[in-house]
Amino acid sequence: MAFPNSDHDSGTDSIPTPVKIIIAGGFGVGKTTMVGSVSEIPPLTTEEILTEASDGIDDLEGVERKTTTTVALDFGRITISPKHVLYLFGTPGQERFWFMWDELARGAIGTVVLVDTRRLDTSFGAIDFFERRQIPFIVAVNCFDSAQPYTEDEIRGALAVPTHVPIVMCDARKRDSSKLALIKLVKHAMSALPVR
Repeated sequence: MAFPNSDHDSGTDSIPTPVKIIIAGGFGVGKTTMVGSVSEIPPLTTEEILTEASDGIDDLEGVERKTTTTVALDFGRITISPKHVLYLFGTPGQERFWFMWDELARGAIGTVVLVDTRRLDTSFGAIDFFERRQIPFIVAVNCFDSAQPYTEDEIRGALAVPTHVPIVMCDARKRDSSKLALIKLVKHAMSALPVR
């Protein structure tokens, strides 16, 4: 007997398996941009204008021109194959919103930790969070135009990322680049699954 959404079901197409992915990282690294660039639906964002209330709380060094920030989450969707649809959840970057990360990470198969080499210190919290919870992750270096280029080994050393964690260079503004990072994460997460 075939299950209703198995490949053997005749007469109907199989229903794609939903896969939850987290896009995390520090404040201003490009998480909202990545979700928006790759989502096949209009992304849901919770962007709010930065106000004087965040003075002295949000570190704008290196991102002085940033005028908005995510206060809850970003959400998007992308179909990567007939069998798999990725549901993307972008986390807020400011430390004061990290209490939401546990809930957002529940049920995720893995995480793209987006980093900005101009402000690597903003990435340590996200890397530590997912390492401690043993959630597979990759590091995606968002290659900003004004950033000095670094090699993968230099970035791995600066972030103290283990050798089994993939590091990819990407441009969060570009769909193809963001999609490649997501595919790399899915492959990495699948390789971390226990063998049946």
